[in-house]
Amino acid sequence: MGNGKIAERRSAGEMRAMFPQLYDKFSREQWAQLRANMPLEIGDEDLDALRGLNDPVSLEEVEAVYLPLGRLLNIHIATAHGLGKVKDSFLGRPAKRPTYIIAVTGSVAVGKSTFARVLAQVLSRWADHPTVELVTTDGFLYPNMVLEERGLMERKGFPESYDLRKMLDFMIALRQGAKVLQVPVYSHDSYDIVPNEFLEIRRPEILILEGLNLLQLNLLGEVRSPKIFASDLIDFSIYVDAEEANIRKWYMERFMLLKNTAFRNPRSFFHRFSEMGEVEAKIFATDVWEQINLVNLVTNVAPTRERAQVVLQKGSNHRVQEVWLRRV
Repeated sequence: MGNGKIAERRSAGEMRAMFPQLYDKFSREQWAQLRANMPLEIGDEDLDALRGLNDPVSLEEVEAVYLPLGRLLNIHIATAHGLGKVKDSFLGRPAKRPTYIIAVTGSVAVGKSTFARVLAQVLSRWADHPTVELVTTDGFLYPNMVLEERGLMERKGFPESYDLRKMLDFMIALRQGAKVLQVPVYSHDSYDIVPNEFLEIRRPEILILEGLNLLQLNLLGEVRSPKIFASDLIDFSIYVDAEEANIRKWYMERFMLLKNTAFRNPRSFFHRFSEMGEVEAKIFATDVWEQINLVNLVTNVAPTRERAQVVLQKGSNHRVQEVWLRRV
């Protein structure tokens, strides 16, 4: 990858040409009209705590993009619960409401973490105030010690760097109604799993699972046949997308911001980069993008885009410009 020899992923326009019947496409303005009477229950102060380092989501973005999506999800969740009741009635057992799992995926630096945080807040403000939890797949990464033993430290974020069996066990237990589940905690400061620290998930009505490889169909031999994939356990999937040049720009901007802020913490795994000069830091960040993140995007993440039920196409200013709703 250092020589730049890598097949480029399909652009938004190329995908539209290849799959003309796969998605209904909505402009930002058309999508915003689908909000109907979905109320805005979130304010600027709420967004201040949710915004990413260089992802300036606004209230107008919430109204135009998140609220119509919230209305669609409301319909999907109500339908899923209705079908669940029918099945329980058929089987002659008490009705139950399993956790509804929403996947949010996309490239590094595309803004999926901010999107997932804001979406969680929007959904939790519905009139019936459902319990909503957010879990990132970072907690299912193998500890650095394991990655080093397997020679995978430079492939962190690739499918093989995750304990997929542990993630699947978590999702299955959640769908089966486990009352309390523990998810390992990942620290971006130490760049590693925190030993003996867990996030407790107490049977939420909605779980948002955010990460890179959620729609993968290759478990690399981790599960015996017949294979079960994470996507088999996901009720609704959202892919946050943008042109590659924009994602690269956002990654570079974020790296430089972190260099001058979080990386200055002596406890940070990346502390040594805070002392780099600007030119040296940009060269290093470019190298990481091209050799690791771009390779993962092109090889693993982008090919799963066509499997998402909703694709959000962001413009250079981070605003969603188009929404693609899967037709079939």
